[in-house]
Formats: sequence, structure tokens, C-alpha cells
Amino acid sequence: MSRLQLEYFNNNEGIVAQKGNALTYRLYHELIQIEPWGKDSLRVRITQASHIRDDLPGALLTTEEIGYKASDDAIKITETGGVIRNGNIEARVTKKEGKLVFWDVKNNCELVREAQPHIWINGRVIRPLSGDAYKIEANFQAYDDEKFYGLGQHHHGKLNQKGCVIDLCQRNAHVTIPFLVSSRGYGFLWNNPAVGRVELGMGLTRWVADVSPQMDYWITAGDSVADIMSNYVDVTGHSPPLPYYASGFWQCRLRYKSQEEVLRVAREYKKRGLPLDIIVIDYFHWTHHGDWKFDPKAFPDPKAMVDELKELNIEVMVSIWPTLQPDSENFEEMERRGLLLRNARGLNVHHRFYDNPTLIESKYITHYDATNPEGREFIWSKVKKNYHDLGIKIWWLDADEPEIEPVQPEMLRFHVGDGASVYNISPMLHGMGFYKGMKQEGHKDGDIISLSRSGWAGSQRWGQAIWSGDITSTFETLAGQVRAGLNMGLSGIPWWTTDIGGFVEGNIYDTEFRELIVRWFQYGAFCPLFRLHGFRDPMPEPQMGAENEVWSYGDEPYKIMSTFLHMRERLRPYVMEQMDKAAKDGTPPMRPLFYDFETDAKTWEIEDEFLFGPSILVAPVLEYKARSRQVYLPAGAKWTNAWTGDVLEGGQTITADAPLEQIPLYLRDDAKLPISN
Repeated sequence: MSRLQLEYFNNNEGIVAQKGNALTYRLYHELIQIEPWGKDSLRVRITQASHIRDDLPGALLTTEEIGYKASDDAIKITETGGVIRNGNIEARVTKKEGKLVFWDVKNNCELVREAQPHIWINGRVIRPLSGDAYKIEANFQAYDDEKFYGLGQHHHGKLNQKGCVIDLCQRNAHVTIPFLVSSRGYGFLWNNPAVGRVELGMGLTRWVADVSPQMDYWITAGDSVADIMSNYVDVTGHSPPLPYYASGFWQCRLRYKSQEEVLRVAREYKKRGLPLDIIVIDYFHWTHHGDWKFDPKAFPDPKAMVDELKELNIEVMVSIWPTLQPDSENFEEMERRGLLLRNARGLNVHHRFYDNPTLIESKYITHYDATNPEGREFIWSKVKKNYHDLGIKIWWLDADEPEIEPVQPEMLRFHVGDGASVYNISPMLHGMGFYKGMKQEGHKDGDIISLSRSGWAGSQRWGQAIWSGDITSTFETLAGQVRAGLNMGLSGIPWWTTDIGGFVEGNIYDTEFRELIVRWFQYGAFCPLFRLHGFRDPMPEPQMGAENEVWSYGDEPYKIMSTFLHMRERLRPYVMEQMDKAAKDGTPPMRPLFYDFETDAKTWEIEDEFLFGPSILVAPVLEYKARSRQVYLPAGAKWTNAWTGDVLEGGQTITADAPLEQIPLYLRDDAKLPISN
């Protein structure tokens, strides 16, 4: 070994110390700080700057907000390193090189440890860029049998994401929530809104932030997935109770272009005796992007419209885009006050899209800056005046990633930082602005909800439901939605929905599409939110799809969808029970089988079934012309066929009948629920 090599190995001992309730480690210019942060949880921050910063945007509540007090004797310093314990989790740092390992105290086993990509490179790679900005990598050991869940919503069509590379970058239909649940008994939050990626490889698990001032992550231990989810929502915020009206049926299409059309559809639902709780008014109901008000030509008396709908027990959700174009009456003021999202160079233009009055000419579109508190207050003031004061209280927050073209966040400059370092947090702060606005107007939790196309860690705290964005109308996509919805639940988002039938490429006269929408509708009845939407073919005019009501697809689909509409209505007390539990402890209403049956190894392999609450096993039909499917019934319970009443033992795979008018549904043990009328 050379002299330089010996010098390196003999001079790599750092200083381990206690600072308040934190364990610190310093070697050369690197500083590590590990603190208790909620039950059975630790927060780890690492920097090469002079000190740890507390002022950076993130998802974690403060320790004061969490209200959790750690033990006073949680830190021990020895000759070889330091240990910090918080409940059932322990972090150990070696004096030499500062290597980290996280330990499950109760079960006396390793949760995860840092991994060295190279003999000369430790598990933390912090590369200077400019000033106090760094490219950051955190490397952890890979375990062959480990499975990963959560991480938001992506198009890979997998539930277990081991082997995937996930971009940490908001995009339409790709929701970045950097929290994962490991089958090894821990949850991990990358508390960093920077653009980057996570590589869940066979050799390493690697988290990357392209531009960030410091490394920041949170890790928790749990005896069960339920424990992990409970710990997670304790530190990022609990969802409020779901409004009762949101547990029913939402009718939507692209788009209802007039007040009379909205009322005609609502009246028809009531005339047919069909449940309807929310009707949705999509884009271009406005005068211009950024006016945030009804076009009086198409909606001459929106107050009368809202009043009539309320008499029918129907609420209105209206589409609010975070965009402006120069023709907007608010553009000049927002530009002058610095409330628009900036570009690093050139004009503040982020997208090209259509607008009134022609809907065939593209306009240059600019986003407001959702990270600016004044910007959030401004948009809310317009929404309050022009919608809320008419009686509307549900907000469809579309295109709020923010949607930019091309997707180059590094070109943006937000109020809270450069685009590459904070881009992913924008949709969460956008939703927070609407939640706080509703609170200011006297609305209580249980009467606040927005539907957002994107979100981030902690979005659940602000009453944000998330839907799966603009997706295609295929059976393959439907199968992917099952996995996406389950991963969203394990990302802390209990309120999730999908465009029933998909968003694009569905022709209402096509035989295969008619079967697809029936199967999707049956699945949708057991999603947390039950919402029909789509941009259907054939298009009658620009920016307007064909009809998309339950009676739009012929007699047989109508009969089947009506059956499931009434079924969902009968199940609403059960649905609300699950939503209350989600608000209390983070339990997702729609969840994988292993959530309730962790000791049954087979349940960890099942990706195309799920539990809706503890009592209903749902096996959606995901293939064209399929009239039966394989269903695994978890061990440790008896399962009653909800259609026939037959009782089956768990721990077996069966072939279940699935005629077009039914999907396999099973009730757990002695559950009595009104599936059939």
C-alpha cells in the first residue's frame, strides 16, 4: 500500500458529538446531523456547507408540530462511533469514514445500510456545482428479496418497483412523491423537492438530487406497513375527513360548454333516478387563461345554475388552471408584482395552448408562481370572487405540475429557489393555497377538497385528491392504473381517482371501447373517488369530446353501469368509514392484499387484486373479452362470493366467473355489505 493510501486510511476518523437531541459527525468538510423526528423515526441531514440549514422547502412538519418527544438518553458515543436511538429505530455511525447503518431495535436486525459505490467513494456523494449548490447522491445497500412500493404514480405498470429507475420530476400522469415503503420494514422519505431520480437497482439503491443545498431524508421503522404509514402521516400531515358529497359519483366530460348543457345532464341523471353528487365544468368555460371567471356568453347566470344544482343535491367542481396568457385581465398586474413564474433567460413563456375565443389558435401561456405566497393569495382572491361566492366549493387544479414545454425545470426560477432544486414541490403548495383560502372563508375540514393532476409528499394534508392524468383508453392502461392507484395509497395519498374509460383514444361507438368502459367503471366503483371523465371520439368540434354520460354507450353498458352506480351509493357509509380511518392513521382505503395479510407470502406477489377497506376483495377484469379470471384469496380468512354467497377458505387460487355484468368480489369473514340489491 502506498504512503498516500496509508495516509488516507489512517486519517479518516471523524468527530462524533451530541448537539442537543441530535447526533453529529464531522469529517473534513462534511457534516452529518441525525435527529429523532416522530415515532420510531429519524431525520438525516448532510452538507458540505458550513452548517445545516433549517429554512429549505420540504415535506416534514416541525418537531413542535409533530408533538413527539424523544428519550433523553437516546445518544451514545463510543470509541468506534456513535449511536442514536428513537423508539424501535437506531442509527449507527462509524468513527472511521462516517458509515451509516439503520437498525430495527425490536427485531434486532438491519433495516438498511449505506453502500460504497467504490473503495474511494463513501455512500454519500456530494459534488459542488456553484455556490452552495451540489449534486447529491445517497447510496444504500441493495437486498435481493427487497420489494419497494409507493413513490407516487408512474407508467411502468408495476406494483413492486424493485429494478425500476424512477424520475423525480413532475409530469402529466407522472406524480413524484419521493416516499417508499420497503418490505424490509422501513419507510423512506427523500425530503427534497429537487429534480432527480431514484434507482432501485440490484446492486444499489441510489437517490439523486440534481441540484440541492444539502441531503435530507427521513426513515422510519414499523412492525407492519400500517405502522409505517401511520408514522409517515404523523410527520407529513394527516388528510382531513373526506366531504360526504365526494364519496359519491362524479360526472365529467371534456367538456360541457354551456350552462344549459350542464343543467340538462344533471336533470337527466335525476330524471333517470341515478345517483349524482358532483358535476364538473372543465376548461374553456372561462374568458381567457388567467381571468378565472365564467364566460358570460356560455354561462349567463352561473349563480342560478349553481342554485338549481344544489336543489338537486349536486355540487359543482370547476376547472382552475394555474396559467395566464397576455390577453388576460390579470396578466399585467401579476407580471408587474412579480407573481409569474420566471425563466432564467428570455420571456416568461412556458407552454403553447388553445384559448378562447377560437380554440383553434395556440397562445403563449405563462404559469403563476405557486411557491410565492402572494401569488397564491392573488389567484385565490379571483377564484373566491368569481366562483366561490356563487356557491362553488370544489376545485379542479389541472396542469399544476406545472406543465411546461419542453420539460426543462432547470430553466425556471421560483420564489423559493431555482427550478432544478424546488420544481417538484409546486403542486403541493398550489393545493395548500386553495385549502387555506377555503379555511379563511369559514369552511371546516370535511368540507374542503381539490382534485389535482399532481402532488408531492404531504399533499394529503391540504385536502388534495389526485387523479392519474391524461391516459390512454386501453385495457393495458387499465391494468396499469390498478398498480398506480395502489402505489399512490402507499405514498400517503388516500384520495385518488382515475379517468374512468381513460382520457384519450376512446370512441363511444367502438365495441371494444364499450367493453373497456364497463370494466373500468366496475373498477372505478371501488376506487376512493368514483369519477367518469374522458375526451371521447368522435369530436363534434374543437376542444370538445363526444358525450360521456352513462347512457352514452348503448343499452347493455348503461344497464351494467347503472347497477354499479347504485352499488356505490349503497356502500357510501362503508366508504366514509374507510376515509375516516385514512384521516386518523394514514390507512389507504384502496390497498394491496399484503397490507392486511403481511404474513401470507403469496399476497406480496399479487398486483392485480386489492382490498377496498378491510372487508372487500376486488379482482377487476383487465383483459378484453375475459369472462373469468384467476383470483387469490389470502390465507387467514374465509371469503364469501358477494354475488353467489358461496363461502371459500383462504390460502388458495381459484378461477372466478366474470360475466360482463360482474367482476369478482369477495367479502372477508362475516362482513355484511350491500353489494347486490
